[in-house]
Amino acid sequence: MQEIKKVSVLGCGWYGFSLATTLISKGYVVKGSTTSEDKLPILSTANINPYLVNFSTDEDIYDPRFFKCDILFISIPPKIRAGNGEEYLIKIQRIIDAIKHHSVKQIIFISSTGVYGDVNAEVNELSNPQPDSTSGQALLQAEHLLKQQNEFTTTIIRFAGLIGPGRDPGRFLAGKKDIPNGNAPVNLIHLTDCVGISCAILTKKTFGYTFNACSTSHPTRAEFYSKAAILLELDAPQFIMEKKSRKVVSSIHVDTVLNYKYEVDNLMDWLDKK
Repeated sequence: MQEIKKVSVLGCGWYGFSLATTLISKGYVVKGSTTSEDKLPILSTANINPYLVNFSTDEDIYDPRFFKCDILFISIPPKIRAGNGEEYLIKIQRIIDAIKHHSVKQIIFISSTGVYGDVNAEVNELSNPQPDSTSGQALLQAEHLLKQQNEFTTTIIRFAGLIGPGRDPGRFLAGKKDIPNGNAPVNLIHLTDCVGISCAILTKKTFGYTFNACSTSHPTRAEFYSKAAILLELDAPQFIMEKKSRKVVSSIHVDTVLNYKYEVDNLMDWLDKK
């Protein structure tokens, strides 16, 4: 495979922006997209080549130069109201059409461990996904749409719950009462490792795999979110101490294919250090 020099990030949100700036620091030329003209100067200031890209309108809006890249990251999570997953899949299909038209050969699609649903078991990349939410169902269908294309290779990263700058878990449930499933395990990943795993895939060129991206520690919801709130001097959430719907997300490929070591792995220790 040729050297990877140019990377386009479709969706420079919380993760995409951090990924783009990290890639720039590693010497890649990065193009980033936004659907808002107001955000273009923000991308430019961060040395991200800014592009207005929108597949949500009746007419596709994009500059063809955005798709002139060695790798395209797709990081546009579904914003789905109940029963509205079809719009997301139409958007993904239109993106696929653009990818084919501009002959992009490597796609990395950002998905979610929500595709597994709460199956009361441990799940890894070999598990059969059984999504129990509208967003999980839409993401799984999007994965299938991308994977069945022969003109390019799709790599999938399924992120667990996201934590990091601007997403402090201490604020997620602070002060709430009678929260179910207090004894269920958490499945979380820090932004540092979201970006770290993404960069490792580029460096090692391990394309075509599915990667579950989730910390290997799984404290209970009660112990983790209570401690997180208390450390922020907020009212601790009050849980019903039960363990009903749940899952434990693990990974085969992050370890064996990437040999990646998490920077934020012990979540309880991370709360003390952050």
